[in-house]
Amino acid sequence: MRVRGKAVGQYDRVIMMAEDELTQYSTDARKVEKLRRKIGLSVSAAEQKQIKETLQAELPTDGFSKLIETQRQTVSLPFWGIAGLGLLLGISFFQPLDFLATLGGTAAAIAIQKRGWKLQAKRLVLNTLEEIESSLRQPTPED
Repeated sequence: MRVRGKAVGQYDRVIMMAEDELTQYSTDARKVEKLRRKIGLSVSAAEQKQIKETLQAELPTDGFSKLIETQRQTVSLPFWGIAGLGLLLGISFFQPLDFLATLGGTAAAIAIQKRGWKLQAKRLVLNTLEEIESSLRQPTPED
């Protein structure tokens, strides 16, 4: 399921806002709260619903993807090691083929990191949209 029309730009923009929030050192609750304000001001309710449906259909549910989402640095660490070892062996033994391990390890580690980053940002947006939806359902107590 893909987002259509104007919502495509909103979808990409909301994911970028979530990625920006991921760069901040704060709790997940604080990130959701900050993102909630941004989404509430810039995305209509219909677009929010459409983005939420798309994210629910798009986010993988398998164990490996969840592992990459939550532990992307741990999963990519062996590939960084392979890259470093290939570089070390390539330089010390003058073996040009060892540089292929460096290239392959680096490419794999970066791909894992990017995928995990995107998955984490999408999960943050989904959690934020669910938070917005639940707060709209609950009546606010009057003082």
